[in-house]
Amino acid sequence: MTARSDADLDTASSRGPLDWKRLGLMFLSRYGTIFGLVMMVLIFSINAPDTFFSRANFLNILSQASLTAIIAAGLTYTLVVGEFDLSIGYVASFVGLIVVGFMSYQGMPIWLAIACSLAIGVGLGLVNGTLVTKVRINAVIATLGLGTILTGVGFTYSAFPIATGIPRAFTNISLGRVLFGIPNPVFFMLGVLIVLWIVLNKTDIGQKMQAVGSNIEAARLSGIRVDRIKMFAFATAGFCSALTGTLLSSLLGSGTLGTADGYLLDAFAAVFLGSATLREGEFHIVGTLVGVLILAVGFNGLAILGAPTHFQPIFKGGILILAVGMSTLARRYAASN
Repeated sequence: MTARSDADLDTASSRGPLDWKRLGLMFLSRYGTIFGLVMMVLIFSINAPDTFFSRANFLNILSQASLTAIIAAGLTYTLVVGEFDLSIGYVASFVGLIVVGFMSYQGMPIWLAIACSLAIGVGLGLVNGTLVTKVRINAVIATLGLGTILTGVGFTYSAFPIATGIPRAFTNISLGRVLFGIPNPVFFMLGVLIVLWIVLNKTDIGQKMQAVGSNIEAARLSGIRVDRIKMFAFATAGFCSALTGTLLSSLLGSGTLGTADGYLLDAFAAVFLGSATLREGEFHIVGTLVGVLILAVGFNGLAILGAPTHFQPIFKGGILILAVGMSTLARRYAASN
């Protein structure tokens, strides 16, 4: 705990039994998600010890969580600066289609197809940033509009899934296991999370991002180029979305428009769950990872216990409501101190 946390606990304890509610809210706002994750692991392990509680299954959970974590990490940056990006799933689907198309239709080598696709993702993020900061369109409208446009452009490029002319080396990017039998996407996830955590917490631009998200007017008066900071956040989200779409197409061995659209809800649920982890309603990378793991463990455990498939959207929607509720409570608690 931090010194502030200890002081809060001491103060609350000295006030008597009426402050148990405050203590409970303080615990919920900082450690509720971690406690929930541990409880989920324990419950599933007890009910399915031979299948859930195994190295192979834990690697499977990490593999399933990896792509969600990458796209959610990019979304975290836009939320840190106080904006929304509803195009991330559309961008991932679009890039997942064209990266395969570049190899199959245009005959590009793997490295060039991937490089061009990631650059397109960054470019789409910059388009979002420009619409929001320069044209002054509401972020929800701008990003949702761009995502809808990408759907139409994707169908124009290829109305059918692209599953031919894909080099085996491309599919091995996601299907391979280079070290200790750990799926490659897990290493991509760790690399992205580490880099984004360092940028957000240990660099000047990261401090400026947090300043913009905390108080945009104060940040502007202090000389921070607010528009540039927001565009950087949107560009990062675009890159992470493009990387997610590329890895997903590599995993599936084909390019199909719409395959990554579902990551939008997963990413928002994970990021809002993460904002109620360790900090008082702040968006941060470590919290996002915890939120992603909660989703992955929940989906995996329900599948192992034989829950019907339609339970997954129920669980996902419930988690999103819970995540926003916990984040709101955490922010309310932080504002009252």
